Amino acid sequence: MKLKFIYIVLSALSLSVIACDDYLDINENPNGAQVPPLKGLLAYTTYQTAVNTYRLGNTTSYYTQYLASPNEASATDIQERINTDNAWENIYEVMSDTYDIETLAAESNSPHYIGVSKVLMAANLGMSVDVWGDVPYTEAFTFETLTPAYDDDEVLYSTILTLLDEAITEFGKTNEGAELDTDSDFIHGGDIAAWAKTAYALKARYLNHLSGTDGYDPSAVLDALDNAYESNADDAQVTQFQTRNPWAQVALNNENLVLGGWLSEQLIDAMNGTTFGVFDPRLPLITESFSEDNVDIYRGTVNGAGRIGDGTVQAECYLTTTGFYSSTESPLIVISYSELKFIEAEASLREGNAAEAYDAYLEGIRANMSKLGVASDDITAYTEDETVAVGTAITLDDIFREKYVAMFLHPESWVDARRFDYGYKDFTLPENHNSLLDGRFIRGFDYPDTEYLRNRNNVPEVDLLTGIWWDNN
Repeated sequence: MKLKFIYIVLSALSLSVIACDDYLDINENPNGAQVPPLKGLLAYTTYQTAVNTYRLGNTTSYYTQYLASPNEASATDIQERINTDNAWENIYEVMSDTYDIETLAAESNSPHYIGVSKVLMAANLGMSVDVWGDVPYTEAFTFETLTPAYDDDEVLYSTILTLLDEAITEFGKTNEGAELDTDSDFIHGGDIAAWAKTAYALKARYLNHLSGTDGYDPSAVLDALDNAYESNADDAQVTQFQTRNPWAQVALNNENLVLGGWLSEQLIDAMNGTTFGVFDPRLPLITESFSEDNVDIYRGTVNGAGRIGDGTVQAECYLTTTGFYSSTESPLIVISYSELKFIEAEASLREGNAAEAYDAYLEGIRANMSKLGVASDDITAYTEDETVAVGTAITLDDIFREKYVAMFLHPESWVDARRFDYGYKDFTLPENHNSLLDGRFIRGFDYPDTEYLRNRNNVPEVDLLTGIWWDNN
């Protein structure tokens, strides 16, 4: 029933019957629904919030060197300017619809819908700020102007945290109106307690982003975590799709010689023992080895260099349709328990508690390995290896190293890379790197072409080295 429902909802949405007040689309459909039902909006926004992590991750995964292009000097791989219209428009469509949810829910006295709308608004606004910086918000959803002003990214961070606090308050209220439709909620199935945990989880994430600012408060991060996830079962994710997980489509396209999803040398070497001297048992669950001189090996593609083989024999690794992240039914993760444990490890270490940091770090590794299906003996062997079992000598390098692997393909990992100033061991610039960056790593997206066409007078002046406000590097 749920898959049938999402097919109907998403098909209808493709005809623009929802979000008619989206400032990105001024045309009205006279045959469309002018007041969409709450459950239809809920289905669309929960589903598309998860898909938006893919849309951004499909670009940022090249900057974090999870992926590398099989073609030499491709624009994304070498950090040249690219058009980000698709991600922008989809994020704003979701935010426009969450704005509508809150309006309609307020009219029907449905605080639980209001709470979910605020969590989804915070999640999508957070994703947009973390890649573009200043973005339209205050004037973006009322349809009073077609050229909304851009809000300051630091101010928007306060907005994100306020939205999450307001959501938590709404979840504590008695719901007199419409209850969340369980079949339409593709993230938590209408479970209000789960949504409250996700609000706290996102609050911890965004508070932790401030690690390089004067406003960073590790105790506030840890307080939020106390009310967030307790296990992998709490993860905010989508597991049912109209057709398939979009990363599975990348893997399927690759099988059909539409090349993509090739894994970077940086990731492969971090996991196959080359960089750290220990083999990570998650690697076979992400990609497949291949035989060379009768030896099974894992090799990644050098970013910017393109593939080394001629296409007749496999010479490098890529996403496969059997991998944990890229199978037809793989989850699209918004935020996870394992991410939170690494946030806890970082905040604890910054607060000066190395013992608690180490415990959280180990739990983050175990949780991610368990989620991927690593055998318990392999988890034990890995976490007891001397390069991993660092005890109270734990450093931020250790935490960021393990979080890097656990956050595979997620756009949040690009936030970490910039906070860490791309300080991963053996992390190098792509070959044929964009000369306009003067030997420095990219710090943010340029604005979409559509914004320069429709809203040029308000678009801030940026380049690819313009950092988000929390990025002090």
